[in-house]
Amino acid sequence: MPETRIQLPAHVAPPVDVFVNGVPLVEGDDFVLDGHTLVVKRSLAKEGNLGFWRWFLGAWGIGTYRKNDVVDVRYARDGVTKVAHDLDFEVPSDPGS
Repeated sequence: MPETRIQLPAHVAPPVDVFVNGVPLVEGDDFVLDGHTLVVKRSLAKEGNLGFWRWFLGAWGIGTYRKNDVVDVRYARDGVTKVAHDLDFEVPSDPGS
């Protein structure tokens, strides 16, 4: 089963609410916490660097789109609700390669 591991920032502590692209995930079904690591039970993707041709097309107003997942985590600290936005993650490698 594909999964994506996300290291939570040091100041984020459970309980947390997790969102991928603004859609809430359910703990146990969609993700689990493994210590201070969030394990999402599916592959997430990053757009990556903008290459020359994609930049060139964009300069002419021609859009190109790639999948780019955004992970947000809502948590409470000192009684205040906060959000860690657009957390970094490693794109899972293909086990078949």
